[in-house]
Amino acid sequence: MRVLRYLGRRTMATDDSKCKLESFVTYNKKILGAGLNYMDIIKSRNLPIPEEPILFLKPSTSLIQEGQNIIIPKVFSKVAHEVELACVIGRRCRNVSKGSAMQFVGGYCLALDMTAQCSLQVARSKGLPWSLGKGFDTSTPVSRLFTPDEIQDPHKLELWLKVNGNIRQTGNTGDMIFKIPDIIEYASKHMTLEPCDIILTGTPGGADPVAPGDVIECGLGDLIEMKFEVKAE
Repeated sequence: MRVLRYLGRRTMATDDSKCKLESFVTYNKKILGAGLNYMDIIKSRNLPIPEEPILFLKPSTSLIQEGQNIIIPKVFSKVAHEVELACVIGRRCRNVSKGSAMQFVGGYCLALDMTAQCSLQVARSKGLPWSLGKGFDTSTPVSRLFTPDEIQDPHKLELWLKVNGNIRQTGNTGDMIFKIPDIIEYASKHMTLEPCDIILTGTPGGADPVAPGDVIECGLGDLIEMKFEVKAE
């Protein structure tokens, strides 16, 4: 008999086979983000190149899709956009080697890692976790899933983002310091990755604050685009 767990917004079977990748938002259990993973960020801040991926966790309650709004919480004064490629885990895995890591990627999506810079600035200065500044409700807007067959190389994709029609961010996934296999290998040494888990791979430079009333448009080359409105809580 299968055991059902209540997870707030949904009831889910613990059987991994019930995770349908096209419904990855519904079945997602955790989101991993890679911080400081683009070389232009490192250079602009005059930081040392990380020796290992810098990972943080976001809750599944932060996920939204098109048709929903990005809501800026009252407690934050400075929330910025970060456009990213995300990979979606297709099979349960642990202690994966870099050479086999891509076998566990079930698909990809375009993502925004909305970030309360006001909170992160304090957290970084005190050596505290990033959870509050990264994990608030609506902080992870994502596109539909697209399959590995839809792209030739996930590390040769153009990222772009506009706010109110003005370009804010451009970059290429080839500039990631740690590629997708590196991140999966590293993450899976520390925790089990499960179907529908999302890994955010980092953002290029140009992440700036947004305000209520702004409209964010972003894309991954000409493969996919998405649009979200920003509202105040």
